[in-house]
Amino acid sequence: MKSTGVVRRIDDLGRIVIPKEIRRSLRIHDGESMEIFVDNELIALKKYSSLDELISMSGLLVEAINNEIKKDVFITDMDKVIAYSGKEKKKYISNTISSDLVQIINERMNIKCNNKNIELIDGLKYNSNFVVYPIIANGDASGSVVVLSDDLEISDEDEKIVKFVADFLGKHIEQ
Repeated sequence: MKSTGVVRRIDDLGRIVIPKEIRRSLRIHDGESMEIFVDNELIALKKYSSLDELISMSGLLVEAINNEIKKDVFITDMDKVIAYSGKEKKKYISNTISSDLVQIINERMNIKCNNKNIELIDGLKYNSNFVVYPIIANGDASGSVVVLSDDLEISDEDEKIVKFVADFLGKHIEQ
């Protein structure tokens, strides 16, 4: 673990302020939950993702969908791709999602487009067909389910599958 050189005092209520530059670089936003870990004298903070517990199930879901519809499928939390099935797994898995996709998720938008340019993953522009559904749990946006294809159009059936999976994951998080 590397030191930032930043030292902060604990206030009367036990709070510590995380500097704005660190919050910005780690994409930590106001109101986000942080998970606290303790190891001997070390205290570590990690952005909490309710989808972290669903990574193995998400992996199975995207594999099953990809086998059925023959299109790339991925599931994200609010920061990164947590499950992917398709042609270029290494290109997607654990990569940071774009601000465009974060905005789609935060605005709870369902989007289906054919032949449109979009940046879903930071630094990767696509001219492709895609459908995006946000995962909503307890009224909060938690992530998204995305189907992406360069050559095959997104069908109404593909859209129904994506919606079903997003709804399923949202309900599962609520449990």
